[in-house]
Amino acid sequence: MDYVQLSRFSLKHLTALHVMLSTRSVTQTAKRLCVSPSNISKILAQLRELLADELFFRDGNQLIPTAFALQISPTIHHILSSMNGLIHQAGFDPKEYRGNYQISMRESTFELYSKRLAHIIEQCADDMVLTVHAKERHGFDSLLNGAVDFVILPHDISQPHTSALDLGWQVIDYDKMICLMRPNHPLADKELTVENYLQYAHIDISDHELSEPYFEKYLTQHHTSRTIKVITSDFGSAADLCHHTNLLFTCSELWADASSKTQGLIRKPLPFDYGTVAYSLVWNTSNMNNQAIKWLSSQLSNQDLVTY
Repeated sequence: MDYVQLSRFSLKHLTALHVMLSTRSVTQTAKRLCVSPSNISKILAQLRELLADELFFRDGNQLIPTAFALQISPTIHHILSSMNGLIHQAGFDPKEYRGNYQISMRESTFELYSKRLAHIIEQCADDMVLTVHAKERHGFDSLLNGAVDFVILPHDISQPHTSALDLGWQVIDYDKMICLMRPNHPLADKELTVENYLQYAHIDISDHELSEPYFEKYLTQHHTSRTIKVITSDFGSAADLCHHTNLLFTCSELWADASSKTQGLIRKPLPFDYGTVAYSLVWNTSNMNNQAIKWLSSQLSNQDLVTY
């Protein structure tokens, strides 16, 4: 171990670099760390010399991290999480928490979990900041490099978890799937059968970080494949299309119960016994050294804090 070289680094170097990788801004990093922008610029210059890499280059008003900076980001996050756990071993009082929480989810998922998020906000100090990111931009990579604390993810139970060994998963709600259609759809007044379900084109929900769900494989093996006309990443967008087309949308029943987007749409049970789907909480396992993150996990997992 190179103790001489290690002695040249301090936690302020790693903390500043970690925050800059998230904000991509000297000004925002300085604001979050309660120091001056010139102080952050000085730390960045020291880091460039110590690590022999530019770390960031400027593109307009934004700082773009180099490939090396992105590569070391998960390691830095792990080091800071371990140190944070060492510093804050005594417990956690949310009323004293003035930090930042970062959560990623689909826009439609926000409708389902807004009550839990409101309860979290009410319990923390007034200057705690909660940022909710779009899952399409901040997924598993953002968990690994520390840009977000949790991802809330709707998924098919059969879909294998990501291969990243540093990510933990916990189902926080089990659910089932239903079929939505507009009131004047040709099937609105008919019993939904496998034959007429497959006769019409469908809207599909995609997530590039997950494998193909067993749902599609089940249909192909036991009946025939669906005709997919539209692919989108969000339930709300799919429901909007349902109001204006004869496309069928197979979705989460919990979300359909909670969302205003589904008002006026006809819902029908699926004409085959498919099984269970879920909403899961996904996190970077090194984060669990942090008492504030452990508390947040318990709140997001609390089913008593949500109504459908």
